[in-house]
Amino acid sequence: MAGLSVHTRFGYGVGHVLNDLCSAMWFTYLLIYFHHVLLFNNSLSGVVLLIGQVADALATPFVGQEADRTDDLPFCTRYGRRKTWHLLGTACVICAFPFIFLGCLGCNYSHDWAQVIYYAPFVVIFQFGWAATQISHLALIPSITQDPHDRTELNAVRYGFTVMSNITVYIVTWLVLGLDTTSSSSGVGPEDGAKFRYIVLIVLLIGAAFAGVFHALVKESKTPQYENMSPDVEVNTSSDAHGSQMHPDDSTSRDRSLPVPHCVPTHFRMTSTDWLKNHQFYQVAVLYMGTRLFCNLTQAYVPIYLQDSLHMPEESVAYIPLVMYIAGFLMTTVMRSLNKFIGRKASFILGSIIGGSACIAVWFGTGNLYKKYILYVVASLLGAGGSIMLITSLSITADLIGPNVESGAFVYGAMSFTDKLSNGVAIMLIQNLNPCTNCCPMCSSYYRDVLFYCCGGASLLSLLAILTLLPIKIGDRRKGKESGDSIREHSGTSDGVGGPEVSTSSCPNSRMSTVACIGPSVSTMAAAGVGPGLSICSGDGTGKLPETAEQSGSEEYTAVPQGLRARVTSASDDDDDGVDVLP
Repeated sequence: MAGLSVHTRFGYGVGHVLNDLCSAMWFTYLLIYFHHVLLFNNSLSGVVLLIGQVADALATPFVGQEADRTDDLPFCTRYGRRKTWHLLGTACVICAFPFIFLGCLGCNYSHDWAQVIYYAPFVVIFQFGWAATQISHLALIPSITQDPHDRTELNAVRYGFTVMSNITVYIVTWLVLGLDTTSSSSGVGPEDGAKFRYIVLIVLLIGAAFAGVFHALVKESKTPQYENMSPDVEVNTSSDAHGSQMHPDDSTSRDRSLPVPHCVPTHFRMTSTDWLKNHQFYQVAVLYMGTRLFCNLTQAYVPIYLQDSLHMPEESVAYIPLVMYIAGFLMTTVMRSLNKFIGRKASFILGSIIGGSACIAVWFGTGNLYKKYILYVVASLLGAGGSIMLITSLSITADLIGPNVESGAFVYGAMSFTDKLSNGVAIMLIQNLNPCTNCCPMCSSYYRDVLFYCCGGASLLSLLAILTLLPIKIGDRRKGKESGDSIREHSGTSDGVGGPEVSTSSCPNSRMSTVACIGPSVSTMAAAGVGPGLSICSGDGTGKLPETAEQSGSEEYTAVPQGLRARVTSASDDDDDGVDVLP
């Protein structure tokens, strides 16, 4: 991964470990804990999880929006806006999560609904902190690198630690539950409450340690640097008395050296409103939602399937999920090569087919042969398919954001909103539709059906979403001619200097980037959006600033790739005339 040190990669990878550990406990053991240990009925167990998912769904867009615009706060400026939200989220998770598995302190014998009210504030605080940590951590990826293969590798590193975190939870659970020789129970029951408290304490200590490592090793730059453009570039074009553009080689212009970078793509600065008008935004959201539904529902219902459908011993809720995540971890080691040779879309299709095949195998799985041998193959397929789908979906989301890192947190927040809300609603419906309150013969087929219909349906939904994206270049937001916002390149300029011209015929707003393709064949800054060939958004295509801006001496900023900022100033400024490209 060019330009990134080993300790930065490692530091970024461990930045989500606390969330991953708590997420494994939340999705894998929350329903079992509330239903089998606290003896809540199925519906109330689903209500607790639904409260958390709704809180997370509402928190993610808020965190995404705020994390994109809090860099003017003094502490955020010094420490980094993403890391600030990560720190806040970590504190909320550590403070609130233990109380979910400690039991209702002082109200163990209260009515179940009263206990739900007791747990609700801790669940909400935990989910807000989880969302803040997740969104800020994901939003760092587009800021770190623009290379799609490097992004895939970063996502693979991140997911690798996610898998290892889940493996850690399952190993700890296996040790705590399996090594207790005093228990004669064949399944999880009320006597296991203390064991879950030990498990939560252990995973929180591990997660807090890795969170400290992340904040120590990862340094968030105040302005993301575009890989192919020097951050020291500052160029200017001024106007003479007649309002015409002056050639950069003219003696009256300031002497500025220009490093010649590679091709820098022109793009629009995207606000939250712009994203909501983008078709690809919704297509990727459906893909991401289906992926998360598959991963989270398998994580939540495989342990219950083992207990209520296959009637396996209590330690099976640890070692079968462990097999799933080992298979997922092994897939992360080949994801970069897989994406490179067959592409993101083909990789995702492969993952959805593998995951769907595993769900079909669950439907037909019966008998001792299945429980002793085939079940491990099915678990491996579930883990491998989910791993491929999740890593690739995150990379596709990063591709959707592209150079628009100024609103990356909003995009990840919106994606997570669909994920959390859909998961909460799905689990609530599954719990309410459960045909029995206590374990009975109908339970044996119910959770098998859940894995087949719900998880298999989620993989099918994701497959349909990626098929709609096949003819589309993900992240391409160029406007069509019919919208009047097209970007056109011309072969010549008004002053006779050759080179491409970037023009905006109608240019309805000032968010148009003024930086285009720069190459050795381009004279000075002609194609960079300054000097000959520049047409700044003026509404009339003349390249001059609007009259109101010239009169008021106003200054506005337009986004350019990877955080470089183009400043457009009027001719009334004494020190800075024209256009500056600033780091």
